[in-house]
Amino acid sequence: METTVKINDLTENDLNWEITYDSQRCTRCGRCISTCTFYALEMKVEKRAYTVSEGPVPTPKRVFSTLPIVQQKSSLKNMCVGCGMCEKVCPNHAIRPVRNKDTREKLLNHAGGNTIKRGGRTNLSVERTLDSIKVGRISQMTDPSLDAIRHTFDIQSPFGRILGPDELPIKVEDDELKISGQMPPASWIYPIIFGDMSIGALSTRAWEAICIATAVLNEKYNIPIRMCSGEGGMPIKLMQSKYLKYVILQIASGHFGWNRIIKSMPDMIEDPAGILIKIGQGAKPGDGGLLMAAKVAKHIQEIRGVPKSDLLSPPNHQGLYSIEESVQKMFLSMNAAFKFKVPVAIKVAASSSSVSVYNNLLRDPYHIVGGFFMDGIQGGTGAANEVSLDHTGHPVVSKVRDAYLAAVKQGKQGRIPLWSGGGMGMTGDLAADAFKMICLGANGVFVGKILIQLLGCIGNDAGRCNQCNTGLCPTGICTQDYRLVQRLDVDKAAETLVNYMLSVDNEFRKLLAPIGNSTLPVGRSDALVSVDEAIANKLQIPYVC
Repeated sequence: METTVKINDLTENDLNWEITYDSQRCTRCGRCISTCTFYALEMKVEKRAYTVSEGPVPTPKRVFSTLPIVQQKSSLKNMCVGCGMCEKVCPNHAIRPVRNKDTREKLLNHAGGNTIKRGGRTNLSVERTLDSIKVGRISQMTDPSLDAIRHTFDIQSPFGRILGPDELPIKVEDDELKISGQMPPASWIYPIIFGDMSIGALSTRAWEAICIATAVLNEKYNIPIRMCSGEGGMPIKLMQSKYLKYVILQIASGHFGWNRIIKSMPDMIEDPAGILIKIGQGAKPGDGGLLMAAKVAKHIQEIRGVPKSDLLSPPNHQGLYSIEESVQKMFLSMNAAFKFKVPVAIKVAASSSSVSVYNNLLRDPYHIVGGFFMDGIQGGTGAANEVSLDHTGHPVVSKVRDAYLAAVKQGKQGRIPLWSGGGMGMTGDLAADAFKMICLGANGVFVGKILIQLLGCIGNDAGRCNQCNTGLCPTGICTQDYRLVQRLDVDKAAETLVNYMLSVDNEFRKLLAPIGNSTLPVGRSDALVSVDEAIANKLQIPYVC
C-alpha cells in the first residue's frame, strides 16, 4: 500500500525538546500530565506484540496487547519547553526532557507571520565583557590592604542630585555657614537596587517575596537596599505603610497604575525612596513594554485600571521630544508632586546616543535630575521579541564608561549618580560584576533576572523554558494563574534572596579589602585590568596577559 509522506507534518524531532519516557517504570499515575502547564503531554494507547509459547512443545504464536502510555505532542502550540516539571513529580524517574540538537523549531515557529515571542534570555552565546576584566590592583607592603573580616567598610551609593562646591546654596554670614536655598533631595543607599519588575510581569507571590526580602535586609541587617516597583502600580496597603520608604516608584510610557498612586498620595505616611521615569529598556528599545492578556488577571486590572487585554507601553513617552523638555516636564512635575523631597531619576536604554542624553542632563539648571539609569541588552524581559532580545541594543559596560569619562571631562563626575543594569550577576557573581562596574564609573547597579532565578526560575540562556510572557510559568513566578502561583513558597523565596544578598555584602568587602578601599571605588579604573587587549583599549584600563 502506497503512503504519501507529508513532509510538512511535525514530529518530536522537529522541536527543541524531546521527552524520554520509560513505559516499564511508569505507573500511569498521571502526575506528569497534570503538572505540565504547556499541555505538552497526553495519554495514549500503544499496541504491542509478543511472541509466546504455552505448551510443552515450542509452538510460538504472536499475542497482541494494548498499553496506556504517556506521549509527547508534536505541536508548536503545545511543544515541550524543557522545564523538567514532569521529571520532578514522577515517583519512578520514568520521564524527562532531553535537548534536541536537530531542532527545526526556529524555522517553523512563525505562525501567522508573527515574530517569535518568548521570555527573557538571549539565544546567542556571547562572551561577556565583564568576564575578561579582573581586579588587578592589590595593595601590599608600601600601601597595605585592609582586613576583609574586621575592617569597617562603608558600602553605600548616592541616589539623588549631588551638588558641586560651586552649586551649593551656602553662604557665610557672621562667620557662620548658612543655607541660602533649596538642597535637592538625596539619600545614601546600597549600591544594588532590586530592578523594576511589575506586579503583572511577576506573580503577586514573587513580588511579595522581593518586598519581604527588601524589608528584612533593611530592618534586620541594616543593609539599605531599595526595590523598584516596575510599571503598573502597587497595592494600596503597601503605599500606605511605612515600608514605602524602601520602594522606588516607576512611571513609564504606559502610565499604568499611576491613577491609583496619585489617589493614595494623601494617605502616604512615608515618602517613597524615589521616582524612576522609564524612557527605555535595554532588552527591547523601540518595542516598548507588553503584558499579554493572559497575565492581566482581575487584581492586575484593578491595580492598573485597565480592562483584560494586551497591555502595550509605547517605546518612549509620546509627549516628549527632547531631553530638555523631559527635564522641564517630567522631572519638574514629579519633583513638585512630592514637594521636592524625593529623588527623581531617568532610565534609558544603552545606545550610541545615551552619552549625549547624560551630557544634557548634567547641564540641568534646576538641579532636579536625581539619577541616570542605563540598561544594557543583556538584561532579560518576558515581553521581548526574540529578534530584539538577541540583536537590538547595546552592552552596558562601554556605555557606562563613556558616560563617566564624559562627565570627568566636564568636571561633573558624581553630580548625577550613574546606575547600570543589563546582565548583572548573569553568571551568579553579582558582587564581582557590580564592583567592576563601579570601578568603571557607575555608582551602583540594578538587577532583575538574577532575582527571579533566586526565587526558583529554571529558565536559562541555553533556551530552557523562557516562557515568561505566556502566563504559563511552571514555577509560579511569572504567571497570574492561581493554581500555578501556589507552587511558589513566599517565605523560602524571600529567605533565599536575603541569604544571597548577605553573601554579596561579604563579597563586596573581600573585593574592597585587597585594593585598600573603605568606600566604593567609583571610577577607580586603575584597580582593573583586562586579559583582552581590545577591551582594555576601549575602556582605557591596563592590558595584561
